[in-house]
Amino acid sequence: MDELARRNRRIGLIAAGTVAAMVGLTFASAPLYDLFCRTTGYAGTTQVAKNAPDKAGERVVTIRFNADVARGLPWNFRPEQIEMRVKVGEEHLAFYQATNRTNRDITGTATFNVQPDQAGIYFQKIACFCFTEQTLKPGQTVDMPVSFFVDPAFAEDPKMANVNTITLSYTFFEAAQRSTRVSQAPSPTTDRTRE
Repeated sequence: MDELARRNRRIGLIAAGTVAAMVGLTFASAPLYDLFCRTTGYAGTTQVAKNAPDKAGERVVTIRFNADVARGLPWNFRPEQIEMRVKVGEEHLAFYQATNRTNRDITGTATFNVQPDQAGIYFQKIACFCFTEQTLKPGQTVDMPVSFFVDPAFAEDPKMANVNTITLSYTFFEAAQRSTRVSQAPSPTTDRTRE
């Protein structure tokens, strides 16, 4: 009987440990997936850099800009330029513009991706409005800058030999928590409230 009780206790502890490990992995899955995407550029996830390299390369690539608004967000959102031709390693500044078409404050947040997916690891953003809540007052228009460069390693990767165009795409969603005041966090936007 003693042996059977010990065996049952051991099985119970193993089962409880397995359940605890599974619960822990569930909570860790989102941050681990985010880390994986940022490290590998998977799913078009771009990289973040503090500054561009000192010297630009010779290869030129076309960057296209796309803007979308999720259903239910009454904003106009568009890129201020359709495309740019850039040298790899050279820092550039692009602008997107958003306008609140309502008579109430609305807070939105943008997600992004890069196409083709495999180019994400080479697309380096220095400053961006993405994932930062943006509160627009009624009728307000803001310009939102994105500072970026294409990593010079892009030109060295044989898998990128036929990639001549990279599309940077943003989608704005209404933030889950509406705010009637402008966020206290610094925001890289230029205000142009329309009268």
